[in-house]
Amino acid sequence: MFKKLKAGFESLKAGLARTHNAIMGSVESAFTGESREVVLERLEESLIMSDVGVKAATEIVDGLRTRMVGWDSSKFKEYLKESVYNILKEVERPLEIKERPFVIMVLGVNGVGKTTTIGKLAARYTAEGKTVLLAAGDTFRAAAIEQLEGWGQRAGCPVIRQAHGGDPGAVAFDAIKAATARGADVLILDTAGRLHTKVNLMEELKKVQRVVSREIPDAPHENLLVLDASTGQNALSQARLFNEAVGVTGIALTKLDGTAKGGIIVAIARELKIPIRFVGVGETVDDLKDFDANDFVEALI
Repeated sequence: MFKKLKAGFESLKAGLARTHNAIMGSVESAFTGESREVVLERLEESLIMSDVGVKAATEIVDGLRTRMVGWDSSKFKEYLKESVYNILKEVERPLEIKERPFVIMVLGVNGVGKTTTIGKLAARYTAEGKTVLLAAGDTFRAAAIEQLEGWGQRAGCPVIRQAHGGDPGAVAFDAIKAATARGADVLILDTAGRLHTKVNLMEELKKVQRVVSREIPDAPHENLLVLDASTGQNALSQARLFNEAVGVTGIALTKLDGTAKGGIIVAIARELKIPIRFVGVGETVDDLKDFDANDFVEALI
């Protein structure tokens, strides 16, 4: 069933090591002389502790209980892989750059790795031969503009900015005009990290979105939400509320290498069905990877 693994799988496997150990460690120790029910109970506990979510964990374990008639433990991992893969394959849709300029508005709360993700995407698209423009729409956080400019210098991308405390909508307007005039392939618009529970800040995001769509119909072409995997169920809450506010079209799940809660990707996939575009498993540019359900499951299990 599973296709050939892609290059870079080893770094993904290393990045998911903590989550793998959290899910499989207690289960594998249960196989010696234990019954099917004991192993399945331990699996369900491990999945929940890894933030797969109670509903998804119960569905996976109930499915295994139904399929594994006679308790063939040699097929346990294969069945488990298939169960998780069937959930994740529904959200495996790589981001395709179709329009020009292709406008990506990047969303997320402070601390999730939003600006770093923008920098990595800029470096990736530049390496592919695309012309990329960055827009410093986070005008409030101290040093946010300078941080984005640092990534722009490394990637060789111009950065459209205004003064600290400026109007994010005005930054978006200037950036759209510049991207159009310069014939840029991709415009990546940073936005202020905001608490997803603050209504006024969500309204500001809607305003920026309106500015963009007024200048380029159907833009932003991607509302990319950056989530920190280590926050577990809070990441699911963020995804739900951002999606209700502005409509999330894709997710980048970062910091998978530093957490045992990587199972949250299963909960997000099962409950929200939002495409997972990228997963981050390290600090380097190459550690931001296109999400591939098969590779992820192989690394996880």
